[in-house]
Amino acid sequence: MDAADLRRAYDELLAEVDAGGFGPPPEGELSAEQIVAHLAANDELMSEATEAVLAGSPFAYYDLDTVHRPQLDALVSECGGLDGLAALLRATSLKLCALAQRLGPAAETPVDTVLREGFDLDVDDSLPWGRALDLHVRVHLPMHLAQLRALRRQPHPA
Repeated sequence: MDAADLRRAYDELLAEVDAGGFGPPPEGELSAEQIVAHLAANDELMSEATEAVLAGSPFAYYDLDTVHRPQLDALVSECGGLDGLAALLRATSLKLCALAQRLGPAAETPVDTVLREGFDLDVDDSLPWGRALDLHVRVHLPMHLAQLRALRRQPHPA
């Protein structure tokens, strides 16, 4: 797990969020605000797991509690929309990246991990924590980046 790769993935995602111009999601899909809320909430869980690994404490990482829409909607409301959520995601991603940079050999620490994001990511296993972070960089963040890009409003023909 390379902390620099993690930072680059967040930089790309945050640039997309900052560009704005998102339209409504297709029926049953998450809005841009809900996607960013999900990512920020997930960052907080991943930071807790990383802190536990660094402290040598046992920890199990489950992202299931952060993906329910009522919780996401509450976070969207609490942050006041996309700008507030972007600021929150900046803060949570900076914390996670700083913690990941400190992992070193502790990245091999096994953590019971449950990750479920549609058909793209389904993990229920004990993984080295660095591997879970790697999945976040290589699968989870790019999947949500693609969702945000798909929500970008298309220019209307003149």
